[in-house]
Amino acid sequence: MTATEPAPDLERATLGKAASENFPVAPFFLPRAWRDDLTAVYGFARLVDDIGDGDLAPGGADARALGVPAADAADRLVLLDAFEADLRRVFDGTPRHPLLRRLQPTVRRRALTPEPFLALIAANRQDQLVTRYETYEDLLAYCELSANPVGRLVLAVTGTASPERIRLSDAVCTALQIVEHLQDVAEDLRRDRVYLPAEDMERFHVQEADLAAATASASVRALIAHEARRARDLLNEGAPLVGSVHGRLKLLLAGFVAGGRAAIRAIAAAEYDVLPGPPRPGTVQLLREAGVILRGEG
Repeated sequence: MTATEPAPDLERATLGKAASENFPVAPFFLPRAWRDDLTAVYGFARLVDDIGDGDLAPGGADARALGVPAADAADRLVLLDAFEADLRRVFDGTPRHPLLRRLQPTVRRRALTPEPFLALIAANRQDQLVTRYETYEDLLAYCELSANPVGRLVLAVTGTASPERIRLSDAVCTALQIVEHLQDVAEDLRRDRVYLPAEDMERFHVQEADLAAATASASVRALIAHEARRARDLLNEGAPLVGSVHGRLKLLLAGFVAGGRAAIRAIAAAEYDVLPGPPRPGTVQLLREAGVILRGEG
């Protein structure tokens, strides 16, 4: 790291995106130790997504931090390979990237394993190679890599993992991933990615050209409504996770489920027309949903 590329600048470039996330993982009400460790996990997840999406800060500082030659700084697969190599140094050496150096104490303190981190890298590697999904089951398998590891890491950091909680967390995380895909149909298409299963598009008579329109046709709306119902059912399946924990963690997990439900309501309020831009829930709707969940009414 040179004097013109201090580690804090690379951290700020990535961690500064936390405020815009749909489902923040380290809100203010958590204990400081949890916030610090969840922020370190977030930094990893955000950076690997930025590599996979080609959204790194301009200038190539992240590539240089990972030891990637300038000629390969725009090659996402090369960057992901270098990032995976640096992740392995978290567990058996000294990582190069400042966000991975920040993650190392968390890994040691919470006895985290490499598997969920490697899965997130694998998801972003898959994004470079697979841009369409034939079946809903194919999409679920992708979410197993791209979303479920985050929930598993939250449980591991907070010391609350169990087989049943992991199962419930997986349902919630998959649902949240599907919701984000529904909100971002137009943006994903601009990246030449479609996360709506091809078999469902065929069932509802939707072509990719329909997804590029300014507003959604009746067929597209019907398709989005179908996928939103699937996400809602998964959220309902995973919602008992909230009641299985206590204290501030219960608030955090209720916020995740409430965020998903509120986002689905926002999509429904837009009459399932997600093409003009992502339908976002307001704070009042989010708090209302959280209150329902915490009172055990839904």
